[in-house]
Amino acid sequence: MNRGAGRSFVVAALCTLAGGCAVGPDFHPPAAPATPRYTAQPLDSGSGQRLVEGRDIPAEWWGVFHSAELDSLVRRALSANPDVQAADAALHAARENVLAQQAAFWPTADVQYSPTRQSIADPLASPLASGSNAYSLHTAQLNIAYVPDVFGGNRRQVEALQAEAGVQRFQLEAAHLSLAANLVQAVIQQASTRAQIETTHELIALSSEQLDRYRLQQQLGQIGAADVAAQQAALAQVQAGLPPLEKLCAQQAHQIAVLSGSLPGDAPELEITLEALRLPDELPLSLPSRLVEQRPDIRAAEEQLHGASAAVGVALANRLPSLSLTASGGSASLQFSQLFSAGTGFWSLTANVVQPVFDAGSLMHRQRAAEALLSTHRSPKRPITWNGSGTMPCGSSRRRCESLTKARRSPARQRRSNSERARNMPCICPARYVGGMKPPGGSSSVMRRPV
Repeated sequence: MNRGAGRSFVVAALCTLAGGCAVGPDFHPPAAPATPRYTAQPLDSGSGQRLVEGRDIPAEWWGVFHSAELDSLVRRALSANPDVQAADAALHAARENVLAQQAAFWPTADVQYSPTRQSIADPLASPLASGSNAYSLHTAQLNIAYVPDVFGGNRRQVEALQAEAGVQRFQLEAAHLSLAANLVQAVIQQASTRAQIETTHELIALSSEQLDRYRLQQQLGQIGAADVAAQQAALAQVQAGLPPLEKLCAQQAHQIAVLSGSLPGDAPELEITLEALRLPDELPLSLPSRLVEQRPDIRAAEEQLHGASAAVGVALANRLPSLSLTASGGSASLQFSQLFSAGTGFWSLTANVVQPVFDAGSLMHRQRAAEALLSTHRSPKRPITWNGSGTMPCGSSRRRCESLTKARRSPARQRRSNSERARNMPCICPARYVGGMKPPGGSSSVMRRPV
């Protein structure tokens, strides 16, 4: 073997030693569910809307309501909510930890300067040629240290920290999604409550008008006091339903203020009504396999599995030999002005290999603990994907849209039905009074048309 080939072999060996291999299991994401549907029967989109298979839900899904005020409110909440800010700070910290751990791939270097004043005891020989027992020593040196990642322990540690950063990223997405959903739901509920309050005021007005007619008929002797008392009770019953609705509306306003990151007293009053919200004509329906990739809770569980897999490699690498290289060089002189002059330099190179021999089974049990933790994250997708209402976000969105449709239609229908009911109360006074019918009190006298 010639010298060139020998040098190439040495360089290749050193690169292999420095690069090494990463011990422990390599992470492979679990397979997504292959089923093409969520239920055994085809999903029904309901009246006026249709499902579009294969279409993804937009990230800013609240924009399908076409409300500029709602869009502005959600954007303000996403930027001012303290929970979202805390999740964003946690993600920033996780990413900084990854960068800090990646620095272990590089050598470390530091510069040291140490001035010393020392006196030697008389019985001891002075190290100086002059024989003086007191002297000053100035030392300046450069220290370099490098720990090759031979078995990939540091790479697995970086991999685990990257997985933790992934968990924090998906938790931030989950915080965005939960905040937007809760805020939009609160706005819709508040708009519905306001519509109920408006209808209740109309009922109170109709009942008050009916009570005035009853009192007029009582003055004319057409009905008795019992009929008036019954109408007063009906009016009081309608009025009693107003304070709970007003209280609920105030609670919803406070909830919206807290979700948007402001105090209830500082939050602007919303003017969003059900009529201002437009329902989408088409509802996106993602496949279960696509849903697994879109849901932040499932992706966070996958990153936790990734981190647990990397932790096994870290625990296994801790049981293998570790290599460290150190080098130092500098200058030492009795006077500061003579530093780095000829004859004052020194240097050293050191290699250190450490193999754990006895630790009472500590490293072994830590590896077993990491393997046990990995087994708990082996199959995170199926129990999360097929768990309760979370299995069908599209269906949940469809049900919320249907509820919103009913809520939008209900105030008008309720106002019509309540108006008819208020006008057709027991003892329909105008019709009976004009038609000469007996009053509900049972009087046998014939009614007369009022003058």
